[in-house]
Amino acid sequence: MKKRWKIIKPDETIVDSLQQSLKINSTLCKILAARGIENYEQAKDYFRPQLTELHDPYLMKDMDKAISRITSAFEQKEKILVFGDYDVDGTTSIAALYQFLRKVYEPSLLDFYIPHRYREGYGVSKMGIDFAKENNFSLIISVDCGIKSADLIGYAKTLGIDFIVCDHHLPDEILPDAVAILNPKQKDCNYPYKELCGCGVAFKLITALAQRYSIDEEHYYCYFDLLATAIAADIVPITGENRTMAYFGLERINTNPCSGIKALIELGGLKKNKLSINNVVFVIAPRVNAAGRMDDARKAVQLFIEQDYNKALEYAELLHNDNTDRKEADSTITEDALSIIENNEELINRKSTVVFKEHWHKGVVGIVASRLIETYYRPTVVLTRSGDVVAGSARSVPGFNLYEAIHSCREHLLGYGGHFAAAGLSMLPENVDAFSNSFETVVSSTIEEHLLIPEIIIDAEVQFNEINNSFYSIICQMEPFGPENMRPVFIAKNVTDTGYSKIVKEQHIRFVVSQQNITFTGIGFNMASSFYLLQLKKPVDIVFTLDENEWNGNKTLQLKIIDMRPGE
Repeated sequence: MKKRWKIIKPDETIVDSLQQSLKINSTLCKILAARGIENYEQAKDYFRPQLTELHDPYLMKDMDKAISRITSAFEQKEKILVFGDYDVDGTTSIAALYQFLRKVYEPSLLDFYIPHRYREGYGVSKMGIDFAKENNFSLIISVDCGIKSADLIGYAKTLGIDFIVCDHHLPDEILPDAVAILNPKQKDCNYPYKELCGCGVAFKLITALAQRYSIDEEHYYCYFDLLATAIAADIVPITGENRTMAYFGLERINTNPCSGIKALIELGGLKKNKLSINNVVFVIAPRVNAAGRMDDARKAVQLFIEQDYNKALEYAELLHNDNTDRKEADSTITEDALSIIENNEELINRKSTVVFKEHWHKGVVGIVASRLIETYYRPTVVLTRSGDVVAGSARSVPGFNLYEAIHSCREHLLGYGGHFAAAGLSMLPENVDAFSNSFETVVSSTIEEHLLIPEIIIDAEVQFNEINNSFYSIICQMEPFGPENMRPVFIAKNVTDTGYSKIVKEQHIRFVVSQQNITFTGIGFNMASSFYLLQLKKPVDIVFTLDENEWNGNKTLQLKIIDMRPGE
């Protein structure tokens, strides 16, 4: 697939200033300048995060109301239910808050609840509220959900049940009638950092409670591993507080994780490695998410709160098995969907993708939509049968407002919800074709052509003679990586093949390339179709990230190559 290359060009005066104050390579200064770092102090804060940078939780609107209501519940011996979503952010939020409440309150008066993905759907559910009523809970604390549940929270109030909402999703104009709403994205909330994940908001509530009851930091900093897992999985910006909490969370994951995360590390085959955010995203998070996708997410919370390692390992194995089933379903459905497109010339030539089969597993259609975009780079909807209706998930390409496109097709839908990049929707079976055609009309008439070509953002040009262990060490100190702080991407120009590059496993390239008599090896996954460029024996430009390869106890730097073009 052809890709666009965009090289970031930071302000050269800032780059020069950084080089003078930091005494490091100008290429590295360009990367820092592009990330908004302009002076020594900002660089120090970036490279050496401090827990003192975390904001006072009482700066968040309604925090005092939330603490007052919880304190009242403690005094009146009320039953409290922690209610959360079934994904990683939701389950870690529940696990952290539930465990902390057990430290300061009577455990027999506490419980947690996760809605079943298929029976109840996303967020606060009527079944959950009815469960609370039947079991005499008078206070529900929702985490990672609730901000869009005004009707249901109103229903709970008629039953004598109060709500405290801890959420990070964008609020609607009409807010729930809750005792307190903790959400930094509220228009009139003065909390300084707006990009917390759901677990981050729950952690702020924990911190405020700890301050109220004079509880030592060790009793809530112990949840940093859960918090880092949520930050990584929920793809929130790795800036500000998120960066600080992810930094210390990774430190905890690598030194003293909870039994549940330790068990997932064991099953994921990561025991010998120092884990990065990337490991959390691709090894830990999918196993946790698989519980809700394939079965019941309650066991994910049970995994996180289990103190006994052997019991945690049993829960981890259940999640591991769910993830194996998820991968099989994901792979089978992706192949099926690609076949549908490839055998239909009209679908191939569209600027959108809508595919539907009745038997596809509802839990993986969102993942399949993302997979299809890897082949056909365009807004994508994957639909399946769910009872009497057709339901599915949609994913966008960067820069295109998917939610608005679906909103324009609402006449064909029973319901829809989501945001700029992802959405869910449902319709009657007889409306699938009409929706598909309408969606294509909207997308083709509104999407800008360049958005249909994936873009690689390149941080800086680098010469092979700049790349050494010291250079790589500073790159590693830029971790944790994630949105708005991605792993640096480099371009090296006029690189030549040494004659030793080759195709491996039929689809990848093992590069052995040279520039100015300096040679590096590298791997280019799924790049075999570009091998002919090396065979031409002419200079090429390569785009890559830096990695470390370990073989027989020896570590060497290698290039992880993303794309290649003929040299300029």
